[in-house]
Amino acid sequence: MRAVVQRVSSASVTVDGNVVSSISKGLMVLVGLGRDDTTEDVDTICKKILKLRIFDDGSGAMWKKNVKDIDGDVLCVSQFTLFANTHRSSNPDFHRAMGTEAGRQMYASFLDKMQALYKPDKIKSGRFGAMMNVSLTNEGPVTFTLDSRKFEYVNERGGDAGAASKATQQRAAESGRTPATDSAT
Repeated sequence: MRAVVQRVSSASVTVDGNVVSSISKGLMVLVGLGRDDTTEDVDTICKKILKLRIFDDGSGAMWKKNVKDIDGDVLCVSQFTLFANTHRSSNPDFHRAMGTEAGRQMYASFLDKMQALYKPDKIKSGRFGAMMNVSLTNEGPVTFTLDSRKFEYVNERGGDAGAASKATQQRAAESGRTPATDSAT
């Protein structure tokens, strides 16, 4: 599971000319679901998002507070394109993204978990599967990419991150998965 987290002063999602969600100060989160993501990935990424210290402490000292500390809002938007593979071509390949129906259910689980870990009224969402216009004012800009299983997602050919860490390999073995070794075809 992958999330692109942006610190914003405001953000909104419009579908068919109608604003379906909007927030003030907080986080804009683009959420990508991988084809083999599980509830463990949902738990991991939700905790990372809500604990990420990207706000100042009020006296100007940066990286001191998370979104919960400032009572901020969180606008989440499903984004399957975060799992695009363009390694071999300029045409994106989305085979690593979760399918539509499974993705719809997993995204709903993600939103439920975010609401359970924070204040339900502070968690907003775009419309899953819709063509959305997303507007935001990024403060900083401050943007982070979070992965629930980093070493399984980077350079499947073993370059950038090399072999998966022992912890990742052990977790994969325990869950019956193997670290991503698919070649993009």
